[in-house]
Amino acid sequence: MGGDFLRKVVSINKLLTYLQSVGYPLSEEEVKRLIKSRNIPHKRLLGDTMLFNLDHVDAWIKQQRPDK
Repeated sequence: MGGDFLRKVVSINKLLTYLQSVGYPLSEEEVKRLIKSRNIPHKRLLGDTMLFNLDHVDAWIKQQRPDK
């Protein structure tokens, strides 16, 4: 096993819970809009299943917060 372990969640609801836990709460509608406009890091798996790499989401949050 290499150092390829990544923190991931595989649903919008789990992403919403994570965002709330790190003090960056968004609504489901906001997240869906960000996905559609490709403004939040994600990968589409099968159908409506999304994969969110939390390391990439953390970096994205830092970009959204000026001077933090």
